[in-house]
Amino acid sequence: MHAEDNSSTAGDSPRQFDFVVVANRLPVDRVVDDDGGAHWRRSPGGLVTALAPVMQDADGAWVGWHGAPDETVEPFTHGDTDIVPVTLSTDDVELYYEGFSNATLWPLYHDVTARPEFHRTWWDAYRRVNRRFAEATAKVAAPGATVWVQDYQLQLVPRLLRQIRPDVTIGFFNHIPFPPPEIFAQLPWRREVLEGLLGADLLGFQRTSDARNFVRAALRLTGASSARVTVEGKPQTGKSQTLMVDPGLPTAHLCVAEAYPISIDVSQIDALAQDPAVVDRARQIRHELGNPRTVLLGVDRLDYTKGIRHRLKAYEELLKDGDLTVEEACLIQVASPSRERVEQYRRLREEIEGTVGHINGAFDTLGRTAVRYLHHSYPMEEMVALYLAADVMLVTALRDGMNLVAKEYVTARVDNTGALVLSEFTGAADQLKQAFLVNPHDIDGLKSAILAATTVSRPDAARRMRSMRRQVFTHDVQGWSTAFLDRLSELTRADGQRHE
Repeated sequence: MHAEDNSSTAGDSPRQFDFVVVANRLPVDRVVDDDGGAHWRRSPGGLVTALAPVMQDADGAWVGWHGAPDETVEPFTHGDTDIVPVTLSTDDVELYYEGFSNATLWPLYHDVTARPEFHRTWWDAYRRVNRRFAEATAKVAAPGATVWVQDYQLQLVPRLLRQIRPDVTIGFFNHIPFPPPEIFAQLPWRREVLEGLLGADLLGFQRTSDARNFVRAALRLTGASSARVTVEGKPQTGKSQTLMVDPGLPTAHLCVAEAYPISIDVSQIDALAQDPAVVDRARQIRHELGNPRTVLLGVDRLDYTKGIRHRLKAYEELLKDGDLTVEEACLIQVASPSRERVEQYRRLREEIEGTVGHINGAFDTLGRTAVRYLHHSYPMEEMVALYLAADVMLVTALRDGMNLVAKEYVTARVDNTGALVLSEFTGAADQLKQAFLVNPHDIDGLKSAILAATTVSRPDAARRMRSMRRQVFTHDVQGWSTAFLDRLSELTRADGQRHE
């Protein structure tokens, strides 16, 4: 099946490209019109935005799944990007994606916030699908091409691809945390995953601590025990971890692990925050809430790593203690649907909605609501309006690779007002140091931080926000992709003899 949107099918023999991105999902979504016609639309999200100019300049291709199981889609072109779909069956989605990726790796990599499950059938599917991605990539990568593999679903691809195509340069970026070796060691297939990653030339992580965790795990748990580890100066992050490894690949190579904190498209959000229609919508939101003195906001995927329950508990206790009242404060909680076919996520949704109902039942008045709970996904225009309407942003993740919502909120506060309560267990906490940093497990500390944010003086709030906005504007998502790819190119030049 092939849905059209200014797209053209590829020829019988696959084209080859000098730059290839490999990700679980393609950068396009299929949209069905009212008349039943289908077309492709560019997906929202920072990764697609960051790589769009790179794909345009490099005439690149994107390898990924198009989102519908048991359906084969032929390669096509959308805008400036050649699309190379990989087919997944219903079993693949259940075992590789919902199973191993999101019920094994996701909780394990988030410091066992939930209990990971280890099933051999899931692992077998993960290996099978990773090989399919690697083989699809090998077919479309030109000689000496640069390949950038994305995220935890495809950790075996670097090594598999290098076995097939030792001539290509391979980067890998892990968008979620990488756990300490003591936690990672629980994975029965730990060595295979580490060796899969060691097939890359450059491994990017959100935080320096994640890169260090990987290096420690690789040295402890793989045959790279004879590797030498050096720490070298690097302007961006201060330090990088360099491994010389020989994991049984066709050619020896240097694998470097470094931190490359991802960011957002600041120009888009900055423009929306100054759009009169969005500003009017923000005023309307506050009016619909009854114009409370303080609007608090949480925006999360409905996931147990996001600390939504801790946030609600702290807010409920503030209401119970009388430190906040529904006459003067309202919490908006946006919880975007997430993995609703997974039982653990269905239970989480029921628990969150039950807690919201309990709080509202105890504290609502005829004219005021304590919590406005919204189980929806919203376009960026509405999200920026919410950011403008909120006096206090609550980001209380128990563990998060970065958390771009924190950066979006800061970017939207064009008048330097507002306050950010930010979990110290997010990657964003390394950069947004002027936020009200909290340990979300400490409910009393979280309550104190929320109160401090609601009562911060205007000059102090402006000082904090100016500092955070300066950081985000200086390190945007285009800078992230450029820094990573420049470093990958630098490593390739330094190790040029490998391709001879």
